[in-house]
Amino acid sequence: MNTMDTRPDQTVSEEELHALLDGQLDALGRAALEVRLALDPAATATLQAWQRQRTALRGLHRQVLEETIPASLLAAAGRAGQAHQQVQQWWRWGGMAAGLALAFGLGWLMHGQSGSDSTLARAPAAREFVHQAAWAHAVYAPEVRHPVEVGSAQEEHLVQWLSKRLGRPLKLPKLNGQGFDLVGGRLLPGSDGARAQFMYQNARGERVTLYLGSTPGEIGDGGAGTEFRYSADGPVPGFYWVEEGFAYALSGALSREQLLQLAQAVYHQL
Repeated sequence: MNTMDTRPDQTVSEEELHALLDGQLDALGRAALEVRLALDPAATATLQAWQRQRTALRGLHRQVLEETIPASLLAAAGRAGQAHQQVQQWWRWGGMAAGLALAFGLGWLMHGQSGSDSTLARAPAAREFVHQAAWAHAVYAPEVRHPVEVGSAQEEHLVQWLSKRLGRPLKLPKLNGQGFDLVGGRLLPGSDGARAQFMYQNARGERVTLYLGSTPGEIGDGGAGTEFRYSADGPVPGFYWVEEGFAYALSGALSREQLLQLAQAVYHQL
């Protein structure tokens, strides 16, 4: 039985917030935690932000979540030798993770420095990843008071926190030379685990977001560079690429040339 310490001076941890949000507490534990939350405005605000994120992302993919998993995707997963793990993910996400795992597992990474939009039509994983990045941008970029969870004033904490949650040391690119200052960042759920979003803003108030997370399996760069791919299929355009098992997408309401310049600046710092 899960219970919580009801001492009023004990702050609520992120682990406890996750347990509450995921419904892992029994009635007594939930009641005790809610008492402590009433005395911890910061933790309450964090919980409310997570709840808004979950609602927004589920709303964006509601039709996908309700779809029946295609038999062809299940068969492909079996041929890939990862059927058990991927089928669990497909049932949990209702098909969204299936496309991601399949296309990345087939070796989505290409080589070079320029790309074409046609890749999206051939790679449902790439399309899904870029759509998630674009919609995450569309949800949070317009926010005035709460665009990020952790602001730029806590940059070191932000990087350490997201590195821990994504299970990999992260580097925070600097885009000041391109006229964009860091606003901050946040943690987001993805179809293959946790994702991070870093937000930047220029003097005109234009914002771009860098969305990143792990891909199924180890996908290296093949030793021949990385190809940037452009997508305008979504609420905002963006460039995406994959390197060493991590996928990246830079999104924003900018021209293709501006986004490519920023994506290249990000890539050279990672």
